[in-house]
Amino acid sequence: MSFSAALNTRRVLVTGSTSGIGLGIATMFAKSGCEIILSGMGKQDEIDALCSTLAGLNGDSTKVRHVPDADLSTALGCEALMHQAGPVDVLVNNAGMQHVSPLEDFSTEMWDRVIGLNLSSCFHTTRLALPHMRAQGWGRIINIASVHGTIASPYKAAYVAAKHGLVGLTKVTALETSDCPNITANAINPGWVLTPLVQHQVEARAEANSSSFDEEKDKLLSEKQPCTEFTTPEQLGDLAVFLASDSARNIRGASLHVDGGWTVQ
Repeated sequence: MSFSAALNTRRVLVTGSTSGIGLGIATMFAKSGCEIILSGMGKQDEIDALCSTLAGLNGDSTKVRHVPDADLSTALGCEALMHQAGPVDVLVNNAGMQHVSPLEDFSTEMWDRVIGLNLSSCFHTTRLALPHMRAQGWGRIINIASVHGTIASPYKAAYVAAKHGLVGLTKVTALETSDCPNITANAINPGWVLTPLVQHQVEARAEANSSSFDEEKDKLLSEKQPCTEFTTPEQLGDLAVFLASDSARNIRGASLHVDGGWTVQ
């Protein structure tokens, strides 16, 4: 789908966008002609290559840039990011991390880091982005949550708590911006997504079990998803572009599951 006619003047910040889901989202916004601000880790030559690729998609090398990585698990890091990014029209909160541990062994340091990056950062970037959106009467906030924003899995206490919190934050943001017809806030809740990290995980399983990629993919996904097909980062990007369009202007506070049926069971 393409909404470039309506979006090609918009500036989009996607956190955690130098790989995986964030890069897929940035790619689809670039295809819609938007100005793209990348944020995330990586080697400088690799980031330069990403910027060049995205510039080729939107046709303007001046409309793609990367802001130096900041520690988004802290308020100061978020403030530094938003200062360097400048006013943004579309904010996609995607940066996140995972840590797996039983509750009694879950370190307080890791709890604070996971909550800080997956939840608190979204609060900070949102509060800093809203004044500009209100001033111009237009804005989109898209939070990348997870199926774990509505259900739980063992050993993921901080991640599940953060994603539940992010779904709640999305609802509050939608309510507080309901007075503005052209500012919306919504969440996307992915299930299994074929990121490079997951690709390597499935390949490792296939090698260890002397089986094929497809066999291991089906085994892995069928543990949770009725549909044993991965979602791609670009599909999530298409949905984000739709949420930024005028067609989605009255979708507010929604949590849109893209999870192969995981949460409907």
